[in-house]
Amino acid sequence: MRIFIDADGCPVTDIAVRLAVKNGLHCTIICDTAHSIHRNGAETIVVDQGADSADIRLVNLISAGDIAITQDYGLAAMCLSKKAIVLNQDGKIYTDDNIFGLLEFRAVSAKIRRGGGRTKNIPKRTSKQNKDFERVLDELIKQNTKNQE
Repeated sequence: MRIFIDADGCPVTDIAVRLAVKNGLHCTIICDTAHSIHRNGAETIVVDQGADSADIRLVNLISAGDIAITQDYGLAAMCLSKKAIVLNQDGKIYTDDNIFGLLEFRAVSAKIRRGGGRTKNIPKRTSKQNKDFERVLDELIKQNTKNQE
């Protein structure tokens, strides 16, 4: 099991790297040249800027049973198709059961914005969100480490 972080705009990179190190897991941060992010205990892959370049690299690297951390529904869907475990920065686990509704929501929101409408602003991040993410990631690591034994 490895952890992959879609790090462009990811507020939980430090938490994910810390848990990976604590559990002896390989952790890879993937970002583009505009967001070069390096952390001790993690490999960083920097890709050229471009539409979905970081997403494509992550999908090419991830395997079944690996963990992906992303807030991008499209990337989450691609990772799920490879049988990876996918969660967002709030600890929400993406599944085959919920991803299609999330993709539909994204499409409707984009259509509203293209038409000049506004969508809801994202509220300021809270410490509870960080704690929820850490709890869920820690549980996933423990559960999947136990399943591999």
